[in-house]
Amino acid sequence: MEYHKLVRDKIIERIEAKGEKAIFHIADEVEYWAKLKEKLREEVEEFLEAESVEELADIAEVLDAIMKHKGFTKEALVAEQQRKAEERGAFEKHIILDES
Repeated sequence: MEYHKLVRDKIIERIEAKGEKAIFHIADEVEYWAKLKEKLREEVEEFLEAESVEELADIAEVLDAIMKHKGFTKEALVAEQQRKAEERGAFEKHIILDES
């Protein structure tokens, strides 16, 4: 079966532990960035279908990888979230804008 997708670090070990052969390569920076974006889309779609904490954890894992790849810190992310919440608010009041 062909995949051509980014997988978690221990997947190759798990495949080979079952006696199967895994054909894989290590992505360069350009391919890795493209595959991270694909993986984010994939995980968001899976969350939208399942709406489970397991799928949400997968999204968080991809976001952590993106932040590391781009050199962003969790502190900078939280600070930006707080700045936006103070300036524009959050999504706590369930407001739907119908017209403007």
